[in-house]
Amino acid sequence: MGEERIAIYPGTFDPLTNGHECIIRRGLELFDTVIVAVARDCGKQPLFSLDERVDIVREVFEGIPRVKVMPFAGLLMDFAHSVGAKAILRGLRAVSDFDYEFQMALMNRKLQRDVQTIFLMSDLRWMYISSTNIRNVASLGGDVRCLVPSSVIPRLRRAYHLPDSWPGESDCGHGDMPKEDDLFECRG
Repeated sequence: MGEERIAIYPGTFDPLTNGHECIIRRGLELFDTVIVAVARDCGKQPLFSLDERVDIVREVFEGIPRVKVMPFAGLLMDFAHSVGAKAILRGLRAVSDFDYEFQMALMNRKLQRDVQTIFLMSDLRWMYISSTNIRNVASLGGDVRCLVPSSVIPRLRRAYHLPDSWPGESDCGHGDMPKEDDLFECRG
């Protein structure tokens, strides 16, 4: 057998969304191991601590040994070298993501030529969500239950001091959505 194919999926995951989860699961179709690298240095003040963000991802992927969750600080390429990764996994939601991601991929390639960046397009169902959108909607009491793993909801409730009844009852808007097969639904 050949060398283990390890990819890193880096991000702040503040919080982890269903879009993130889907990219990780799809990454497992391409790589032997996906390391979810939770960034300490993110250039912004996160809602959740580094330990909380790591715990959220670990809870979601508990029982899936091919997903490893590790915090990291500093240069991503240094981290990639330290864990023996040969690929950086990145999700793209829209054309607007590409410009930033392309620049980062070129810089990373300059720093570490033997590490490739692999872009996966977001599934249609998750194209409009981001951690920022999730935080904004939740902070105002909006229902994000269908956009994040279930373990994120109680953490958002505590962080924003929302009532125990939040987020209430919802059908997640599925009544007006196309069939899941049409949306390339990604659930484990």
